[in-house]
Amino acid sequence: MAATRRQRKLPLLLALLLAAAVLTQPALAASGGAMGGRVSSSSRSNSKSTRSSSSPSSRSHSKSYHRSYHYSTSHVSVVDTPPAPPSAADDEGSCFCWLVGAAIVLVLLGVTVWLCYHDFTHPRMTIVKLQVALLGYAEPFQQELNFIAESVDSSDQRRYKYILTETICSLSRHRDCCVSSSVSVDLMYEEDSWEDHFDIISIKERSKFDGETLYNMEGIRRKKDCYKKKIGSRNEFIVVTILVAADGALEFPEITRPADLEEVARKLFFIPEGDIRGIHVLWTPQEKNDVLTEEKFLADYPHLTPCYD
Repeated sequence: MAATRRQRKLPLLLALLLAAAVLTQPALAASGGAMGGRVSSSSRSNSKSTRSSSSPSSRSHSKSYHRSYHYSTSHVSVVDTPPAPPSAADDEGSCFCWLVGAAIVLVLLGVTVWLCYHDFTHPRMTIVKLQVALLGYAEPFQQELNFIAESVDSSDQRRYKYILTETICSLSRHRDCCVSSSVSVDLMYEEDSWEDHFDIISIKERSKFDGETLYNMEGIRRKKDCYKKKIGSRNEFIVVTILVAADGALEFPEITRPADLEEVARKLFFIPEGDIRGIHVLWTPQEKNDVLTEEKFLADYPHLTPCYD
């Protein structure tokens, strides 16, 4: 009877010991890194308002100068004789001037209509998001991204091109480790609407991290303690997200093979510095001792498709 009781208690003790062992191990979580920044339309509008506020004074000055000049010449009389009646040549000349003036007005009206149509039917901004998954043994890629994030001045818009260039170069060096990717392109027709859309995409991707352990955005830097790796666990994937907002309409191919991924990277690489309005580079895991398991990878990035020949 006593032996039977001991046999019943044994599985219960084993279950308690197993639960205690699991609870005492460090949590397995995917750390994340974030760097970059974006300009605000308010800064550009301020510069535009500054230019517009200075221009009326010059226009009013030119109008007053023209009026005073016209007023002075209209009262100068050389000979005190009544004006001669208009001749047929004068009538023909005045008709010709009216025709030329009407033609100029029509041309200007046509140009104005075309410009309005062009503004409403052609995108002003492009927001592109490139995501690439690499095999977990590409740890040098993590280290290179960490170095860029720790050294770059993200508050300077002129450094956006540097962030993009160095990230693309680092990704190209480890292209043999790329296993899947995706690219999405959003064309923005209103200049003021791109900021919210850009921020929503960035926040959605950053929310997939269990914690941002390295942060360098808009000149603000943060660094947190890294997550510890489970004993015996192995990192399986590294995912990098490159989010870019640029002036104009940009076209990118659908990624179905490595050559397509290289073409997308090439197009991003050659975006002019002055056209880049924002860039966010996000990657997980950020710490080389952290783990992004296949299960979490498939749950957070289901839209990534294999890119191999």
